[in-house]
Amino acid sequence: VDFHRAGGVPQVLKILLANGLLHGDCMTITGKTMAEMLTDVPAEPAASQDVIRPFDKPMYAQGHLAILKGNLAPEGCVAKITGLTNPVITGPARVFDSEPLVMDAIMAKKIKAGDVVVIRYEGPKGGPGMQEMLAPTSALIGQGLGDSVGLLTDGRFSGGTWGMVVGHVAPEAYIGGLIALVKNGDSISIDAKKLLLQLNVPAKEIA
Repeated sequence: VDFHRAGGVPQVLKILLANGLLHGDCMTITGKTMAEMLTDVPAEPAASQDVIRPFDKPMYAQGHLAILKGNLAPEGCVAKITGLTNPVITGPARVFDSEPLVMDAIMAKKIKAGDVVVIRYEGPKGGPGMQEMLAPTSALIGQGLGDSVGLLTDGRFSGGTWGMVVGHVAPEAYIGGLIALVKNGDSISIDAKKLLLQLNVPAKEIA
């Protein structure tokens, strides 16, 4: 309610637009562009509130998400980096073609510290519909593996997800992204410091 009274989502969108971080020409459901919808919203949040901060006075120097790229995600992917004790992991791939299959393996205690779990065919087309992967991450944390196992998917994660997780890997497996070709045991590196998601396999073999 406080956020709404301070200007809410339109105010935040206008701040982003004013600072060149929003595509103003994007069409909205109203038939007007984003910029047209925000015409009457002030570019700066009201000084009388302290919920929405000015653009030049952020709460943190960087956000809680990082965009990683590399041969495994040439179009990018999203990593949650808040509170990570270990933002870098290289380990053997444990590959699953759906969320139910990975859940079976986790519950059977087949995932070990140092593994990089790959859940593919869960993207917008392959899912279809991109269901969220909260159950696998919850199960891994329940087994004490939250800090020591990497998890990446062409699907998405819940906001409640925690740990070394990477979602929205693009292109997704269903349309031929490299994530579709990963084999069990292949070395994968997730590096939130270098913003890298890499399949450590020779380019010749990938080709």
